[in-house]
Amino acid sequence: MVKQTLDKDLDRIGQIESQGNFAVNSYKALALAGLFLLIVWAFSASIITTGEHSTLIIIAAIIGGYMALNIGANDVANNVGPAVGSRALTMTGALVIAAIFESAGAILAGGDVVNTIKKGIIDPSSMENSQVFIWVMMAALFSAALWVNIATWIGAPVSTTHAVVGGVMGAGIAAAGFSVVNWTTMSAIAASWVISPVMGGIIAAVFLAFIKSYIIYQDDKIAAAKRWVPLLVAIMAGVFSAYLIMKGLKKIWRPDGVTILFVSLALFAAVYALVKPIIAKAAVGMENRNKSLRILFTIPLICSAALLSFAHGANDVANAVGPLAAIVGTSASGAIDAKVGIPLWVMLIGAVGLSAGLFLFGPKLIKTVGEQITKMNPMRAYCVALSAGITVLIASALGLPVSSTHIAVGAVFGVGFFREWDTERRAKKIRSINRPAKINPESNLPEGIDEKNNNRRKKLVRRSHFITIIAAWIITVPCAALLAAGIFLLISHFAS
Repeated sequence: MVKQTLDKDLDRIGQIESQGNFAVNSYKALALAGLFLLIVWAFSASIITTGEHSTLIIIAAIIGGYMALNIGANDVANNVGPAVGSRALTMTGALVIAAIFESAGAILAGGDVVNTIKKGIIDPSSMENSQVFIWVMMAALFSAALWVNIATWIGAPVSTTHAVVGGVMGAGIAAAGFSVVNWTTMSAIAASWVISPVMGGIIAAVFLAFIKSYIIYQDDKIAAAKRWVPLLVAIMAGVFSAYLIMKGLKKIWRPDGVTILFVSLALFAAVYALVKPIIAKAAVGMENRNKSLRILFTIPLICSAALLSFAHGANDVANAVGPLAAIVGTSASGAIDAKVGIPLWVMLIGAVGLSAGLFLFGPKLIKTVGEQITKMNPMRAYCVALSAGITVLIASALGLPVSSTHIAVGAVFGVGFFREWDTERRAKKIRSINRPAKINPESNLPEGIDEKNNNRRKKLVRRSHFITIIAAWIITVPCAALLAAGIFLLISHFAS
């Protein structure tokens, strides 16, 4: 009895120490984030020394840095979360790879021109003057950053693009009324809330079904892997080459569709020819177990995380610095332009902010996406990564506005719900032949069957996370819009 009491007391002390360490680390992260924003202030102040709106630009630069921190904390998790959850990458390795490739994508291939009206959300001609437009962009940037910060705090991966769109819409309405908004475009964006995750989930589930049917459930798993893994890796190479050209290298190279297709097919063939003998050699001596299969998918998965990060940095850095670039451009010219160039110093704030936010606050969302929604392994994480690339390509070809966040998280949900369906299907088959089901991770039996009662099975997707994330997606645009409208009214009140 004394020993049990002592064990309980020691457990409580351990929990208190763990909570204390978490609190200390949280304060350190906040302090370093504050230091980063101070550096942004000093950096921007050294560049913007004169001009009518110099103070506003410096304030906007700090807000842009704050937005970049939040994008790094929230959005980047989608690229590396599944790889971490599958144990293909450690948390430290994922942070380093993501930081390097996000920054490289932002600086080397980040768009040199950004649509300051965010894809035609509002009509710039409806703005009273350039001063009002600057206030709109500042309110949009600040509201988007606040909302992404709140979403990160509650552990919900949300679309930063939708947050900025909502911010621009809300501030635009506050400035010039509802007629300023292009509601056709907003309807298309609202449709993407459903299209993105559903498409990503279906594609990920299809590939997982293929891997299970043709590799995992085969009697000779290694022979099946030698036949199909080179093809799957080659498909990933072809898809990601097209993805990178279309989304990650558009600043420095804009080939036509035929050229992209030719490059993708050529890379597909080259990778298949290269990988086939490598897989055959690696498979020699491998045991006929699922654990052996996971090893074969690890390297392709790490490469996919790096490429997704590069493309994300190139494509989404504008969410952090687009409104800031609009403010800088409008202040310099005195005119409202639909498109403005992004100065290098603005791009640097975005790139460094992405990496800083990832290191300081990213692990929370990485764990959510990679570990807490559904259990990952390299095969499932591979399906998520491949689904992200394919879905973006299909959406781009069809002209559909999609969110990379919604696609990646939808793919994770798709993998999890497919596992539930497949487990139930196989459990029914087992019960129909009156064969007792036993949990054995190396067998071909369903993993979710309760060994005490075949009629019961555990849920393989956490419903609480599912509900929280879906709710956050639905309210992102309206919440960001309301925040932006309020911030715009405050700015205009105190500035007038």
